[in-house]
Amino acid sequence: MKINKTLSIWAMSVVLAGMSVSCNNDDPSTSKDDPTKEDPTTPPVQNNPVTLANHSKTPAFVFAMPGFDKLEIFSLISSEDKLKDSPEFVFGGQPDGAGFMKNPNGEGYLMITNHEIMQSVSRVYLDKTFKPVKGDYIVDGIGGITRLCSATLAQPQIHGFGPVFLTAGESGEESMVHAIDPLGSTDLKSSTDRVLPALGKASMENAVPLPMDVSNGKTLVLIGEDQGYGSGHQSAGQLLMYVGERGDLQNGKLYALKRKSGGYTEMDMTKGNEYDVEFVEIPDAKNLTGAQINQKNMDLGVIRFSRVEDVDYRKGAAKGNEIYFTATGQASGGNPVAGYTMWGRVYKLVLDKNGMLTGKLSVAAEGDSNPGHNLINPDNLCVTENYVYIQEDGDSYYADAKHDSYIWQYKMADGSYKPWLNMKHNREDSQWQANYNQSGNLQKFGSWEFGAMEDISDLVGIPNTFSVNIHSHTWQSDAFKDADKAGVNTNKEGGQVVIIRNVEK
Repeated sequence: MKINKTLSIWAMSVVLAGMSVSCNNDDPSTSKDDPTKEDPTTPPVQNNPVTLANHSKTPAFVFAMPGFDKLEIFSLISSEDKLKDSPEFVFGGQPDGAGFMKNPNGEGYLMITNHEIMQSVSRVYLDKTFKPVKGDYIVDGIGGITRLCSATLAQPQIHGFGPVFLTAGESGEESMVHAIDPLGSTDLKSSTDRVLPALGKASMENAVPLPMDVSNGKTLVLIGEDQGYGSGHQSAGQLLMYVGERGDLQNGKLYALKRKSGGYTEMDMTKGNEYDVEFVEIPDAKNLTGAQINQKNMDLGVIRFSRVEDVDYRKGAAKGNEIYFTATGQASGGNPVAGYTMWGRVYKLVLDKNGMLTGKLSVAAEGDSNPGHNLINPDNLCVTENYVYIQEDGDSYYADAKHDSYIWQYKMADGSYKPWLNMKHNREDSQWQANYNQSGNLQKFGSWEFGAMEDISDLVGIPNTFSVNIHSHTWQSDAFKDADKAGVNTNKEGGQVVIIRNVEK
């Protein structure tokens, strides 16, 4: 496929232009040896123009769970908002992967967001107070080619290249990762030549570059394959790694995770044990089809996970070799598929800093041992220095599910975790149901899901401040249809982004 020749030009020209902040906050000055000493109510910087407020006309769709009553939640933007400088813009449904950065051409900020079902990427301009004022689309449903889920905004001060929005397609094994200029012209929104074949072809969920202080002068990109086992895809999902020269996303090599002792079945690995693993090369991956890569993974005997839906690394100086990733899980007729997690798992992978292709793998958290009460289909992850925020996508509607989609707070120090954030379904409120339950599914557990959770603390100058995206699937309106004006998608769901303050890091 033809590659956009302008990609390397703009990537070099803007390498120092953007300052983006997400869960990729690696500023050593924010590190604390003892997380219990961190004050989540630290006041914001004096004379800071950023004002955390309910800028959306839609109320926040989430609330804090017991024990986290210090959280302050603000509704930033939703699909029904009309922005001052672009009143025709519609913030589309299913907001998933996201990234924030300073606007180098103004005094405000940019928010870049995937809209999964729309195959699109929006760009929202926020003024210096962090109020959304304008929006447009830099990828539409034509240019996106496939569903776009999680994403990472690579930034030069952390990853050594960028800013570039790496968004992965997940509509089958021939999907690819896109490299999108967050400052690019909307004239390119339908372009289909911004893909990165060297990162492989698979039903991908995210492409996450590791920080410079652990990548040994290279660019290392971890990629999760959101694929379950099936007769047409027997290798299920992999954890992949792309290795190239610093900033080179075109000419590197692709690897997949394998147990050194052999054995590719994920449920053979149990909680409380560590397993020696290595990344093994998929030769000539750039020139292979997704089907060929699928077969090569089986030939290599790499680990078969049930849907690797997100990947993130531990923050803090020289800690980015500690990786967390999800296996969301799958079922057949409401029953487990042999060898694969049904309710979901979160894995911990610690790579050897002296040789980042080898490491130790363990199960950090899992839902199969306590079905319906524990984890239910973990999807997105946000990893800080001391916690992993595990975001659920429970819309499989498993019969034994006992709660809505949570965000769980996992404490690295002892492996404990508890529900941190919940969805505001207000099932007994008839007006709420009339407003936000057009599909009729809001009565089901897991009818909404979470998208990206991003650390924006340093960006906005307010400590312990994060964004969270919400897929409010049952909220539907004809006014939300064809938000990107590409004319290729009839989905009419709404979505929302909230800002949360006093988040423990």
